[in-house]
Amino acid sequence: MSKSLTGKVALVTGGSRGLGAATVRLLAEQGADVAFSYVSSEKQAQAVVDEVSGTGAKAVAFRSDQADTGRAPALIDDVVAHFGGLDILVNNAAISVEQGRTVDDPDVDTAALDRMHATNYLGVIAVIRAASRVLRAGGRIITVSSGLGSRVGAPGLADYAATKSGIERYTLGVARDLGPREITANVVEAGLMEGGMEGPGPETLRALIGSLSLQRVGRPEEVAAAIGFLASPAASYVTGAVLDAHGGYNA
Repeated sequence: MSKSLTGKVALVTGGSRGLGAATVRLLAEQGADVAFSYVSSEKQAQAVVDEVSGTGAKAVAFRSDQADTGRAPALIDDVVAHFGGLDILVNNAAISVEQGRTVDDPDVDTAALDRMHATNYLGVIAVIRAASRVLRAGGRIITVSSGLGSRVGAPGLADYAATKSGIERYTLGVARDLGPREITANVVEAGLMEGGMEGPGPETLRALIGSLSLQRVGRPEEVAAAIGFLASPAASYVTGAVLDAHGGYNA
């Protein structure tokens, strides 16, 4: 694989498993020094660090709860202190709760929904704001969204979809704000993935898979490839874009 990111420093939020871990591995393979955040599983995070380090690349993990928006500046400071700068930010950390529960469900856990909004929307904004002050010229901001950010295909997904739609529009606004510094900002709409976050119930899941052109869930590596492209020099003139990597959910 081309080492097109040699000399670059990347931060992947939520990088200890699933798509986040696949993205950490890919960016490291492309030559970047990679930091990533995690919330609870130090063991999983260390396993990713050890795997990347075993290839001769550099990786480091920082515990940081994205729902605590006040923690974002410290996370960015930790990355810069460890690697000396920041070139690539991948906003991957997110949670999914109460999927399948409609807005009129009297038993919906509103506290859990509030935490999801804090993590998926306000937390992403906080990290982007903190990172934007230190990103070097030519930097990359890549926000992982969902096909639900542009089309809600089943009941019980309103709150999750709203968080994804919100960060998509925010990221495209960032592209306008930071374009004069040659910093690009793009969105990857991810789809259902093997080993992904907790999803909807079986009936809703079957309906979502049935709505895909490819009629299957994806692999984390397939979505990470889209992120890798947007982080690469090949995407230097791509900004304010939404790249679909969800198996044809919108087709």
